[in-house]
Amino acid sequence: MATLDRNGVKIHYEVHGPNGGQAPTLLLSHGYSSTARMWDGQVAVLKDRYQVVVWDFRGHGESDYPKDGTQYSEELTVGDMLALLDKVGAKTAIVAGLSLGGYMSLAFHASHPERVRALMLFDTGPGFKKDEARAKWNETANKRAADFDARGLTALNSSDEVKLTRHRDASGLAGSARGMLAQQNDRVIQSLDSVKVPTLVLVGANDTNFLAATDYMAAKIKGSTKVVIPDAGHAANLHQPARFNQAVEAFLAKLPAG
Repeated sequence: MATLDRNGVKIHYEVHGPNGGQAPTLLLSHGYSSTARMWDGQVAVLKDRYQVVVWDFRGHGESDYPKDGTQYSEELTVGDMLALLDKVGAKTAIVAGLSLGGYMSLAFHASHPERVRALMLFDTGPGFKKDEARAKWNETANKRAADFDARGLTALNSSDEVKLTRHRDASGLAGSARGMLAQQNDRVIQSLDSVKVPTLVLVGANDTNFLAATDYMAAKIKGSTKVVIPDAGHAANLHQPARFNQAVEAFLAKLPAG
């Protein structure tokens, strides 16, 4: 099991496929309360042609669960992603994620655009411009944290990407909800106009909470590719793996060499 030490917080990660600069690097980030296991079906089909890096957010899966609430934030998560790319020797990467992982992929691009070769944003949103909308989102995030504090892992929902997960306890999920799921500002949504790299924006047709956000991102990111996967919900890669993989591979095949 590979771990990255981030100032005393161990981050679990896995590297699949060619390395040493022999293949493009693909960094896949999971959704809130899921883990790297949600990507097994994508690793299997991509590892022969890409160096695929999957990992567990701090507070999730096999990574550490810091007790200090200040150890969970968007900034620290972006730092974890940067450290992972440095660790595997990737000067640039195709940065991708689902739900919270997609949001963090955009946050990473906003901070380190020079390290991003392309973006893939799955069943996600870019945050909120209006303070009221962000406050409503954060209220929900904080309620989830309180539920984990009160009920432990029994508070996990039964969505498909969560069913695959194993967490040691609920403390990290509570900390992650307060510090990573909750949003502090409109930095990410305001950065969409600055995205110049090839971008795939994908959503499950039944993922009603993210259809409008997908349309918004596709309109704001010039030259982006939008894909709607039929008969799929929030975990489009699990609900329709063949269609999801086909869309991803078609997008990757069109990327310029380098």
